[in-house]
Amino acid sequence: MSLRVGPQHSEECGWLVVGSWLALLTLEHVAAIAVLAVVTVGLTIAARLRPGRWITVVSRVLAVLIAITEPSYWVSEIIHGTWSARYDLPLQLSNASELVAAAALWWPKPILVELTYFWGLGAVLQALATPDFSQHFPDPAYFRFYVAHGGVLAAAVFLVAGRRIVPRPGAPLRVFLITIAFAAVAGLADVLTNGNYMYLRVKPVAGSLLNVMGPWPWYIASGAVLAIAFLTLLNAPFWLARRRARLAGVGQHVLQVRSQHPDAGKRETEGD
Repeated sequence: MSLRVGPQHSEECGWLVVGSWLALLTLEHVAAIAVLAVVTVGLTIAARLRPGRWITVVSRVLAVLIAITEPSYWVSEIIHGTWSARYDLPLQLSNASELVAAAALWWPKPILVELTYFWGLGAVLQALATPDFSQHFPDPAYFRFYVAHGGVLAAAVFLVAGRRIVPRPGAPLRVFLITIAFAAVAGLADVLTNGNYMYLRVKPVAGSLLNVMGPWPWYIASGAVLAIAFLTLLNAPFWLARRRARLAGVGQHVLQVRSQHPDAGKRETEGD
């Protein structure tokens, strides 16, 4: 779902920036975030403490919920005669995240989990924190937004922290290259449809980090640098865990060698 603001309308809708930040304080937003947090934490803790077949069932139910949100939006737009290739192609990163997260929950392949984790916590979390849409509770679009974005975030935490499918070495680089490739497709679509997918032509109307990164096209380059920083930060816990494991493995190996050859250390000392 994209707010229907084309490149030439950004100045007309600039006043929405203030409103988008104030929206973060509304009950409907806070309540949705609270429900999302409770569900995510609850499922993650349960998966760690009580592993079993129920995890597969819950994963696939969540996958279906996420997967149907975007098609339901298309159907609604088509019924109302408002669907447009300029706004409604699934070429925002959040749209791609929804499809990838649904696939990862159904088929937890490493690359799908990595994309869900890094896109979910790096991009979708920011979109969820600063919603770029104007519908409110109980509009169906309100539920689609929070189910889709919240579902991706929940999937990212659930898969990595709950199901313990952690990113592999080199994951940040893989995800960054895939993101660049996706941005290239979105950029081509922008040219063909006069759209603003991936916000490559105009910054989002809602307040976001892009709004403090300078004018076009510099905010795109700044966004790429920020993406690298986020990917590195999100990967840090797993890099540190692997490093500790390697160091522990080396230490254990040294102890084993010394236990098997107790005179080795003594000979080295005498040689000195």
